[in-house]
Amino acid sequence: MTENSNPTTLATPAQFLPGIGSMRADKLAKIGLRTAGDLLFCFPRNYEFPAPPSKVDQLREGQSASLVGTIVDAEIVSRTPGKSIFGAVVQNESGAVRIVFFNQPFRAEQITFDRRVMISGEPKLNGLRWEFVHPKVTLLEEDEGIAKPKILPIYPLTEGVKQNEMRRYVSTAIDALCGSLTEVLPSDLRDQATQALRAAEIDLRIPLPDIHHAIRSIHWPADASDLTAARTRFVFQELLVMQLALAMRRRKLTTDLRSTPLPTSAMLDARITNRFPFELTGDQKAAMLAIGRDMGRQFPMNRLLQGDVGSGKTVVAIYAMMLAVGNSHQAVLMAPTEVLARQHFQTLSRMLADSRVRIGLLCGSQGAAERRETLEKTASGEIDLLVGTQSLLYGIEFRSLGLCVIDEQHKFGVRQRVQLRSGGVDPHYLVMSATPIPRSVAMTMFGDVDLTTLREKPPGRGGVNTYLGRDQWRQRWWTFVKKQLDEGRQAFVVAPRVSAQVTATQGDAEEATTEEDVSSVESVYRELCSGELAGYQVGLLHGRLSSDEKRAVMEAFADGETDVLVSTTVIEVGIDVPNATVMTILGAQRFGLAQLHQLRGRVSRGTHAGHVCVFTDGEQSPEEFERLKVFEDTSDGFELAEADFKMRGPGDVFGARQSGLPPMRIADVMNDIDVLQVAREIAQATIDEDPELSDPKWQPLKKQLMRRYGKRLDLGDVA
Repeated sequence: MTENSNPTTLATPAQFLPGIGSMRADKLAKIGLRTAGDLLFCFPRNYEFPAPPSKVDQLREGQSASLVGTIVDAEIVSRTPGKSIFGAVVQNESGAVRIVFFNQPFRAEQITFDRRVMISGEPKLNGLRWEFVHPKVTLLEEDEGIAKPKILPIYPLTEGVKQNEMRRYVSTAIDALCGSLTEVLPSDLRDQATQALRAAEIDLRIPLPDIHHAIRSIHWPADASDLTAARTRFVFQELLVMQLALAMRRRKLTTDLRSTPLPTSAMLDARITNRFPFELTGDQKAAMLAIGRDMGRQFPMNRLLQGDVGSGKTVVAIYAMMLAVGNSHQAVLMAPTEVLARQHFQTLSRMLADSRVRIGLLCGSQGAAERRETLEKTASGEIDLLVGTQSLLYGIEFRSLGLCVIDEQHKFGVRQRVQLRSGGVDPHYLVMSATPIPRSVAMTMFGDVDLTTLREKPPGRGGVNTYLGRDQWRQRWWTFVKKQLDEGRQAFVVAPRVSAQVTATQGDAEEATTEEDVSSVESVYRELCSGELAGYQVGLLHGRLSSDEKRAVMEAFADGETDVLVSTTVIEVGIDVPNATVMTILGAQRFGLAQLHQLRGRVSRGTHAGHVCVFTDGEQSPEEFERLKVFEDTSDGFELAEADFKMRGPGDVFGARQSGLPPMRIADVMNDIDVLQVAREIAQATIDEDPELSDPKWQPLKKQLMRRYGKRLDLGDVA
């Protein structure tokens, strides 16, 4: 096959583009550039913006500048073999400057006497004369005036490929393919988007361009406005395709799936809410209203309930479950750990003690006979509310399942959540998360889910004081802890891992390690019992204990028999001991911000003020210090989530394992949040008007949508 035997298409191997060949193609393949289309859509990672042409008297040291003039002197000076200095003088009507190149003797052949040039770089004063060292030099024709410097694309590179070569390869792909590209955004849609983006105060000075203009301008923009318009067009297109897919999935829920309506009424609502021995917050009331409306429909509720620690999500979930039972259907609550599942079971048993609601518990540690009895009662309908762990996923049959509630949804994989809701008529679905979700994430990962947010905390809750500890503070801190214990309070001590040699326990947040761990929970427990906390009752909790041992430890702590609980992150979620007001976190650099915030939530459950101090092991990096400083200074979980997202970037958040969404090619959901909002609104309006995108004008856009998201739509309705 020869280079010109067939027309170039997006799928043409890169090696057949002029000037590339098989050897260069192999190098490009290392960074994923295998076809002409890959090169065409290899968007620059940055741009080089040359300074506008200046006059000599306008130069400032340290400020980039460009200068147009004529070479009036040029010479190469050799000092030692293999080393040289080439110098030249550039002069125009405003004065003269010197340019210098080290070990580049070939410059003498390019930059010759009487040649007209434009130089760009950072000037420095050398004596009384301005000097540019290794400037960028553009050779000008004799009749050219002052040239307008070009904005240069900067591409990702691989070994053996230089920036100027990459620019040439991409330009070759542009020339070969640009004219044959299919436009997927109709002109009226681009006009609509342009108006909406400007209304959102995005600095869009020219309208969104068509695909042919945009592809050239994203690589070789004429000016900053041209670049902004081209980039915004591709960002909008990428986000619009995603939001259309999510909007189609949302609509699919109302047409393809059927659920039993579980309506509320004034009487049923009063019967449920009267059981809560406290005043509901405004956010809780609004959430219950939305859930009641959703569950009364003939298609499944698919709602994500997110709230900061201590905001009362469990109360809202109880309302939803009681709504199902009040309509003579069953409800199930799945928790990520047995400790939390048993706590939910105890809470429900206590709140519904004088009711006719029958509650069951299903956990992995139960014996065969107990499990068999629970399964039989669930299948016959003798159990109204079933609480459990992942055990709920296997071999269970409900008489009439109306509602699934998933606590801490991020602890479960997508397929696990699908398994719980499969079979028969689809139940309504409520997932809860105590990890606040940034707005941009909510519109992408959860873009096909109804979102309810609890921001208010129940009245009477104490605040939490957070401290970033220093080594020299440790003695003072333990003195403070003992003072709190002597006043009748209780305390947590959290360490990252079980012991120096540990295998991770499924279902817990512990990690495996083969190195000595100075903050292991077992060594901390021994040291505290014989040292700082000698004389106090200290308990030990971690994932390697048996279920009975865990239950005994937690009951002793909840009943006040234990003063201090030394634990791994098994206490991260849902543990509710209002008298525990002090927490010490060791090896804090090993925890993420969200996890630290979850742990902090364990000491803000009652009326007393909470105190949390985090200590690190050894030297901490500047990044670790910044992250922990943010934790110390930020108590609001939503602000913390945004800060965490900014520090980690979207790559860690948008993994296909959890979100089901592929990575973005050009859009940055964190920095392009305003474009994302516009794309979301236009996508929803488009699907409302044309649910299947059946209008011929949408066919190219629909093809792109199905190529990118079609296979992922099967799981897209599950949060």
